[in-house]
Amino acid sequence: MTRNKFRLIYDELTSKVQKGEKRSGELLPSENELAEMYQASRETIRKALKLLSEHGYIQKIQGKGSVVLDISKIDFPISGLVSFKELADKMGKRANTTVVTFEQSPATDFLKKHLQTEPEENVWSVYRVREIDEEKIILDKDFLRTNIVPSLTKKVCEQSIYAYLENELGLQVSFAKKEITVEEPTDEDLELLDLDGFSNVVVVKSHVYLDDARLFQYTESRHRPDKFRFVDFARRTKS
Repeated sequence: MTRNKFRLIYDELTSKVQKGEKRSGELLPSENELAEMYQASRETIRKALKLLSEHGYIQKIQGKGSVVLDISKIDFPISGLVSFKELADKMGKRANTTVVTFEQSPATDFLKKHLQTEPEENVWSVYRVREIDEEKIILDKDFLRTNIVPSLTKKVCEQSIYAYLENELGLQVSFAKKEITVEEPTDEDLELLDLDGFSNVVVVKSHVYLDDARLFQYTESRHRPDKFRFVDFARRTKS
């Protein structure tokens, strides 16, 4: 048994889920059965199952076992501010980011309106293509005020802008106003995304604020419609 046998088991099980050999809602064999199948210890199997759970392939349910999750759709919380990096960390190698545009330039009239910039202020423009399971399904177009975010690098944008703002610049990302629309794909969408013949994209437009209520970012996040569920928790209050 090699030290990384649990990763080989993880890779084989993820492949079965991705190919549909293990379907959503189906139970994986028990730990004992998997240990016998792969000629491995239960500890090795537990490590593989832990990795599967962390990357969003299964959910372990007490008294029932490991249930295969629906990986065809990804839950995005409407009311939360979850970065793609935070989502990608849960999916491991399933997710990848490519920065296709990184530049600083004077704010256009459109961005002056959406970012409330100073008259001569520049804006960072960062376009990132998000890939999940080797399909390009999100185009994130981020615009940030240089008066608030004076420094930025392409390497940071490949990882997490929010982590950089909070951990390196000492800024606290606090809240956002969001608008969700369904639109026809632009030529840019068709070029950069794997739209697979889809005639619409789901666009989440966000104005993002710091904890001192300064508006610092405007984002258009353009999603292929078959891959996401936009979820929220609502509580009824009496008027």
